[in-house]
Formats: sequence, structure tokens, C-alpha cells
Amino acid sequence: MRAVEITKAGGPEVLQLCERPMPEAGHGEVVIKVAYAGVNRPDALQRAGSYAPPPTASDLPGLEASGEIVAVGAGVSQWAIGDLVCALLPGGGYAEFVATPAAHCLPVPEGMGLKEAACLPETYFTVFSNVFQRGGLQAGEQFLVHGGSSGIGTTAIQLGKLFGARVFTTAGSDEKCAACVELGAERAINYRNEDFVAVMKEIGGADLILDMVGGDYLPRNVKALSNDGRLVQIAFLQGSKIELNFALMMMKRLTITGSTLRPQSDLAKARIADALRAQVWPLLEAGRLGPVMDSAFDLADASAAHTRMESSGHIGKIVLSVGGA
Repeated sequence: MRAVEITKAGGPEVLQLCERPMPEAGHGEVVIKVAYAGVNRPDALQRAGSYAPPPTASDLPGLEASGEIVAVGAGVSQWAIGDLVCALLPGGGYAEFVATPAAHCLPVPEGMGLKEAACLPETYFTVFSNVFQRGGLQAGEQFLVHGGSSGIGTTAIQLGKLFGARVFTTAGSDEKCAACVELGAERAINYRNEDFVAVMKEIGGADLILDMVGGDYLPRNVKALSNDGRLVQIAFLQGSKIELNFALMMMKRLTITGSTLRPQSDLAKARIADALRAQVWPLLEAGRLGPVMDSAFDLADASAAHTRMESSGHIGKIVLSVGGA
């Protein structure tokens, strides 16, 4: 089968087409004929040599995909050959076929195409588990989303709004801010000419902040939170080490938490999938929210897709067309 491999640690140019053996469905797994594969920041981190895949995972990048099930392993009863699914993957999505635990698959929402469905798993698993399960977002709370125009950000804005929160966000241009407001943000803060700390303090502080920036945002987030506020950290685009005065955290009774998705157990991911199917998939099928699409690239142009993502010029999700129209 055709696949894209990381030939060595480096920039987008190290992504190259190759031929790999077809994966087989192990116990509890299915094999998916990939139509589209999502492109995500962890893919770029793996490509750069700073995010190694788990020992049992494929070395190929790609953490989400959509397509048709073509093989079913022993112990799988919930899926059959021919079913159309989107799936969270341990790796290997940049290929014509991929194996993944059956419990990490979700049906393609009714009325949605495979291209859009490929944008769902990595983003929705991440946002739902961190914002609602870990962060405990409640209706009426003030929710600040950093990086609002990213795949994570556009999803968090929509879900936060639909579940009754007042959503605020940061983005790096007026165009991106306008897109965030259109998705449901009450206020979009252009971080190039506004201070999100000052904006949030004016309205009493954020009850919950979702951050993937890190670096000097960490002490600023602590200042922007209200008493009893929560900070959920899911990435560190500006670094994970910073000097932080924890006295303010104690005085404001803050909770600082975070998670990474890929290293979690298969059971933990299956539980997230079950929660998404019950609480979020009906909203997708009703058309009340959906992925924001930026662009699609052919599998052979994976390096161009990474260049697009790392330029930070995109709004929403980028996908690779593998076997899709």
C-alpha cells in the first residue's frame, strides 16, 4: 500500500511516499481503507523528532482518519465490513489502510461526508475529554479558548457555546477573530494588539481556560482566571518551562491540569468515544455544529499540508485525500 513515512527528523520535506505492507486486524481491531486523514500538530511534532509514537503503534504519522472497514478482527461485534467510520488512531493514518481498535471508531454522522468526518476524532476526543470531563465546564461559565482558529479552537468554541458557556477566544488576525465570532465566541481577542488578561479581568475572569500555547501564557493565564478557576493545558507551542508564582494559584484557589491523548489506554479512549457518541454525535447529525475545513491535500503532498499547518495561516482543519474523491 502507499503510505507517507518520516525519513528522518526534520522539516516537512522529510515526509516521503513509500510502500508498506498492508496492516492486519488484531484482536479487537478493524482495518480501515482510508478515504481522508486528518493533519494535526502532533504529526508535526513526531516528524520533528520530539513526539515518539508508543512502542506498539505504527511509526507512520496520522492520528485520525475516515473510510470503510475492510477487515474485522476477532472479538469485534459492533462493526462489520463495509461500515463507514471515522476513527482515532494510534498512528498510521497517512496510508491507504490503517488498523485501529474497534472501540475507537465512530460512525460517520448522518449527512456528513468522509472528508469532514476525518476532521472529527482527534479534535473532538481532545476537546470533549479536556473541556468537559477534565475541566468540568458548566453552562453560564466564562470559557477562554486560546488559538480559537485552530481545529481544536473552532471545535471548543462551538461545543462551549452549545453547552451554554460564554465563550471568549484569542486569535492572531482580525480575519481569524471574525471567524471565531461567527462560530459562537462572544468576544475574540486579537493577541497581537490586545491583552487577553485585561479583557478577561474586565468581565470578572475566566472560569475555565483551554490552552495549547504555554510559555509566557502560563502566568498570564493564572492572572486571567477567576477565583476557583481551572486551567487545562493540552500543548506547549511556546515551551513547557516557565517561572510561575504559585502563591497566586493558592490565593485564587485555582486548579491547573492537562492531558495528552495518544498515551492514554485503549479503555480510556473507548470511554471517551462512548461519551461522544451519546452526547455530541446527535448534535453533529442535527447540523448544530461541525468541523471547520481549511484545505485538503493529496497524500503525496503531505509535506505541503504540514507547511500550511505550521504557517499558522489556516483556519480550521487540514486533511489529506488518500482514497477520497
